[in-house]
Amino acid sequence: MTENRRIRKVIRSRATMEGAGVRLHRAIGFHDPKLYDPFLLLDDFRSDTPGDYLKGFPWHPHRGIETITYVLSGVVEHGDSIGNSGVISSGDVQWMTAGSGIIHQEMPKGDPQGSMHGFQLWANLPAADKMMDPRYRGIADADIKEAQGPDGIRIKVIAGKAYGVTGPVTDVVIDPEYLDVTVPPGVEFRHPSPRGHTVFAYIIGGRGMFCSQKDPYSYEEEGANYFDMERGPFIGDGKLVLFGGGDSVTISTEEEPVRFLLISGRPLREPIAWYGPIVMNTQEELRVAFEELRRGTFIKTGNANS
Repeated sequence: MTENRRIRKVIRSRATMEGAGVRLHRAIGFHDPKLYDPFLLLDDFRSDTPGDYLKGFPWHPHRGIETITYVLSGVVEHGDSIGNSGVISSGDVQWMTAGSGIIHQEMPKGDPQGSMHGFQLWANLPAADKMMDPRYRGIADADIKEAQGPDGIRIKVIAGKAYGVTGPVTDVVIDPEYLDVTVPPGVEFRHPSPRGHTVFAYIIGGRGMFCSQKDPYSYEEEGANYFDMERGPFIGDGKLVLFGGGDSVTISTEEEPVRFLLISGRPLREPIAWYGPIVMNTQEELRVAFEELRRGTFIKTGNANS
């Protein structure tokens, strides 16, 4: 029997600054990482002001994780310490597996109108794969199919499956699903989700009712945790909905559409030792990683191409 997931928590993304001075909003990253296992961080770097993003993310290391960059508009130039370089343009995705270690930079450039809209998600790697060879998967917009659902529902399928369309990202250990979903006004969207997986939605336009839940739900904003009694059942832009257990999600609309990222993955349920851009399982592994950075022995392989 199908069990519809209910809202576990709603969180408003918070303004923060990263890199060399990039202003963005963070939806995941301020809380216990076990809450979102296997996901560690979700940053929303949508801005129409070049001063918010042009300083970018100069050279920095990663180990033990995957970083997934999805660009809606604008351009991000990237390069790494072992010779890979490229551009992520509007509609493109870069799925980077840091594995044993990579040093790279990401420099947002925006579009001709000065807009830079996109998201970066961090996914943890299990202990058995943390020291795997790094690799890039550059997925062009043209290679990401759009699924057409009933009543005008549209889904850009990056990873996972929707309405018979399978995304181009496969062979990832956490068995992820990454969908960009648009639901028109007056329509209900129902989607299966693997039982036991962590599932969340991040709203990027409009408003929707999640899980048909009209009763108050736990809402967190600026560190305060309380029950939302005044906003009503519709949740809008910049909010993250973390779902509870079950095997399906339901999102509906009334007078306006809603657009959201629907993301899920298999929890690792392993210890997390995290400092900055490096995520390992023990404090000793973290110490070794930073000692290798100091000694210049951090990079273990000569090529990060897939």
